[in-house]
Amino acid sequence: MDSFLIQGGRPLCGDIEISGSKNAVLPILAATLLTREKCIIRRVPDLSDVHFMGKIIRSLGADFNYENGIVTIQAKRLKARGDYDLIRKMRGSICILGPLLARSGKASVSMPGGCVIGTRPIDLHLKGLKALAAEIHIRGGYVHAKAGRLQGAEVFLGGRVGPTVLGTANIMMAATLAEGVTVIESAACEPEITDLAHFLIAMGAKIEGAGSPRMVITGVDRLHGAEHEVIPDRIEAATYAMAAAATNGEVTLHHMRCDHLAAVLDKLKEAGVRMEARDTSLKILPGGEISTVDVSTQPYTGFPTDAQAQLMALMLKAAGLSIITERIFESRFMHANELARLGADIAIEGPSAIIRGGLPLSGAEVMASDLRASAALVIAGLMCPGSTQVNRIYHLDRGYEGMDKKLRSIGAKVKRVKER
Repeated sequence: MDSFLIQGGRPLCGDIEISGSKNAVLPILAATLLTREKCIIRRVPDLSDVHFMGKIIRSLGADFNYENGIVTIQAKRLKARGDYDLIRKMRGSICILGPLLARSGKASVSMPGGCVIGTRPIDLHLKGLKALAAEIHIRGGYVHAKAGRLQGAEVFLGGRVGPTVLGTANIMMAATLAEGVTVIESAACEPEITDLAHFLIAMGAKIEGAGSPRMVITGVDRLHGAEHEVIPDRIEAATYAMAAAATNGEVTLHHMRCDHLAAVLDKLKEAGVRMEARDTSLKILPGGEISTVDVSTQPYTGFPTDAQAQLMALMLKAAGLSIITERIFESRFMHANELARLGADIAIEGPSAIIRGGLPLSGAEVMASDLRASAALVIAGLMCPGSTQVNRIYHLDRGYEGMDKKLRSIGAKVKRVKER
């Protein structure tokens, strides 16, 4: 396995192009299974999760080609079984369930895997498909679903911690080929859901209300091929913005959407980060004294859980106490113990992390536990004087396109090495 070896204590300076969104592209790739015709997806990030999804799509009998950020898919014929050996590696792959069932009338999909950040059940996915008249059984670690033609229905997708993003994606994809009208109440409002809706509409779907808690989908008999460009990755943008602020750097992020980051930018301003925000770019300026902030993660449009770990790393720079409360996943503070190896003082009290910032930090060897925890450790390593080795960076390769190259392009001393 690879590691990042970071020589910290250097301000970042330069320009970064934000890649296409990991969380948007995976459901969009799954949605191509709804048609026999060719689909072309542009601005697809070069990530291990994307290539895993490509393997899954090929295993289902479809053609999948990735070249220079462009994916071409044609699923003339489909197998209806998503195998364990592939799906166990990536939780996002569960989003093939809705398209397979809608198009083939049956689907057998392994229960998914992914990062260890707490319980992420698929009960709302299954509840929604049952409401659309699917028959669901779970046997041997697989979800087995079958239906004649799915039937439109009213579906409520509110969960214990808010709407389900992947569940909303799965149900809306299935509903595009259902007979009649489907109304999804308490639908996820994330930009990634809106982006999926735009692609489905380009394929001929009839969808109203995407980006709001109430979505209305009128089923059609068939969908056709389409082309689509994926939205920018708002979490990647948030990560590099916090890295720039943490190192007192001057970095401009290009080809991004500031309107997708309102909650993050609000907290960065509250923390004293100097910035210039435009529609499609964000410039982080040096000279701001980082102050403590308190934040609770929430569904969109609130502060995203996927940026919580990175903010925790930034708060190590702020003298005083910050409190970060995690409301989405119950086991998403695994990075706190690793940050402590760098000198951080973080106490976990139930769903909250209490960070006493402003203490001296020093480089050390640390272990990444999940995708966003890895990003937090990289940010902390960039802040620390001395050498920091972040192990198990395969997590980063799942969600950040060429992070080491992008960081080097703005002055970071980051080297990819083999773990000892």
